[in-house]
Amino acid sequence: MQFNSDRARSLEVFAAVIEHGSFSAAGRVLDLTPSAVSRTIDRIEQRLGVRLLLRSTRALTLTAEGAAYLSAARRILADLDDAEQAIADRGAPRGRLRVSASQAHGRLCIVPLLKPFMALHPHILVDISLSDRLVDIAGGEADVAIRFGPLADSALTARKLGENGRIIVASPAYLAEHGTPLVPEDLHRHNCLNFNFRRAEPVWPFRRDGQDYALSVTGSVEANNGETLGQLAADGVGITRVGRFSVAPEIASGRLIPLLEDFNPGDVESIHAVFVGGANMPARVRVFVDFLVERLGPAHPQG
Repeated sequence: MQFNSDRARSLEVFAAVIEHGSFSAAGRVLDLTPSAVSRTIDRIEQRLGVRLLLRSTRALTLTAEGAAYLSAARRILADLDDAEQAIADRGAPRGRLRVSASQAHGRLCIVPLLKPFMALHPHILVDISLSDRLVDIAGGEADVAIRFGPLADSALTARKLGENGRIIVASPAYLAEHGTPLVPEDLHRHNCLNFNFRRAEPVWPFRRDGQDYALSVTGSVEANNGETLGQLAADGVGITRVGRFSVAPEIASGRLIPLLEDFNPGDVESIHAVFVGGANMPARVRVFVDFLVERLGPAHPQG
């Protein structure tokens, strides 16, 4: 049995009748007369040799065969849409691209890349959300998400964008007033600004003579992101330990000074772009992830 454009149109008409509840309503959507819609349904039923719809003056009711046919029709139409979109994407990636990134990394590292990306791909509409909440990619909440740290086992595809190292910093004004710590234990005499999402006692890791150890620290402020802690440190409130990317501008400008680098344990967390891969991955997702890898990958370390 050959499949042609008339068969595809018949599936579309049948699905529209069920979705909109009548021949006339489906005809208005598809720019067909009610009689043309009715004839299409009749031809389908004659070809299949079964009744798909029970018709009355008040309503249309699906038969069991009609329900099965509707399910198949919707699946086939969706596959056709996906196939056409995939072919269209090969020429010029297009459509809405939903991107999720954390507040600090998104603002400092992802948003600055959007202008050159959009210049390369003007038919893609970038819909970016900055939030520290983990979105459900498989559930359709985003097309691409930027994730830090170890990744949970899942069917999602991940591509590494780099690694984020940690650094201890303070402002020149704070150090002038309170002194510069020369060894980690000197931090006991300083105001250490920390993250607020650790349930255990706040500790900072260090390495001395090849041995790793943790040092308990205390301070007057805790926050849920490195950008806030970096700002507080730059304002002279205290000393903090955050991701390098979140304070890179302040270090470059001299507003923050790196401390205790000889004792830095070199701990890093990986940064990945996570998305639904596979043969049917939209081209807009592929080109965006390729662009991030090119701009943020190993040749462009973030910390």
